[in-house]
Amino acid sequence: MRKNFLVGCSLILFGIGAFASASCGQGGNGQVASPPAKAECKFPDGKTIHVDYSSPRMRGRVVYGSLVPFGEPWRAGANEATTFVTDAVLVVGGKDVPAGSYTLFTVPNKDAWTLIVSKQTGEWGIPYPGESYDFTRSLMKVSKLPAPLENFTIVFDESGGVCTMRLDWETTRASVQITEKK
Repeated sequence: MRKNFLVGCSLILFGIGAFASASCGQGGNGQVASPPAKAECKFPDGKTIHVDYSSPRMRGRVVYGSLVPFGEPWRAGANEATTFVTDAVLVVGGKDVPAGSYTLFTVPNKDAWTLIVSKQTGEWGIPYPGESYDFTRSLMKVSKLPAPLENFTIVFDESGGVCTMRLDWETTRASVQITEKK
């Protein structure tokens, strides 16, 4: 009888563990809280910029100045570090960036943002590895979105050989122009 009791308890605990791991990282409606997302920009010569990130949701929270503190490096997404890979030599916010793989961070402030292109790759999104790993820092233009945006998004606007990278979330847009170095 004791053996049957132990087997029954083990099955119950196994079932609870399986259910908990299946729902880990998901919102109450069964969706992933910060699903993976991608953004890409292609230059006229076929060279590209590719960004992989996780897209967190507002879920009723105040984002900038609270969830994402002003004046501190932020991983520009959630979960794993946001990756920035290019096969072109770039000019990002007026600064040269060789072809290669990088990690993106930002320093958000109310009226000005800084984009950090970090040489450190392969890390979890936090903590920020430090300024000694910064390849470059570039100022970003900040503007207000016309309506609140629930999902954090990174997109590129392509126009005349210029890839403008936009980071949109809550009511904020931060953008930077990226060109191919000729």
